[in-house]
Amino acid sequence: MLSEKMQAELNKQINAELYSAYLYLAMSAYFESEDLPGMAQWMRLQYEEEVVHALKFYDYIHERRGRVLLAPIEAVQTEWESPLAVFEAALAHEQHVTALIHALVKLATEEGDYATQSFLQWFVDEQVEEEASADAVVQQLRRVGDSASLLFLLDRELGQRQAEAGGAEAEA
Repeated sequence: MLSEKMQAELNKQINAELYSAYLYLAMSAYFESEDLPGMAQWMRLQYEEEVVHALKFYDYIHERRGRVLLAPIEAVQTEWESPLAVFEAALAHEQHVTALIHALVKLATEEGDYATQSFLQWFVDEQVEEEASADAVVQQLRRVGDSASLLFLLDRELGQRQAEAGGAEAEA
């Protein structure tokens, strides 16, 4: 069984993952409105991954005979000044999520909750990938600068990202 404190923190993480999903869907919508379908597709896949992440926490809480308590999701930003600003915001958000995951690991360690520590290791590893993926696009956009033709090519490249079987990328 989960401690009350761990259960509460895991429930907060469900909310954070759903907020992330909502944020990435807003970013996808922004890119659609800017006629950047590749970047919109990239963000839509991020949205799908975050929903899967939330469900992993949801299922884990139930497996440990806990109770899932869903809370309202805060409103997300919907406008940005450029594609670079969007991906910089995505990177900053992933860094924030990494900090949340690390705090959960710390709590599990303090409580001697080895099952939750083991469960969270997948998320620790996933956050390394999430940050690297967003950072790679930030670096590419910085190199692109104000070149419309290079932005077009990058958009096409990012649109090549595919979801794995099950609707989310890489067993997200």
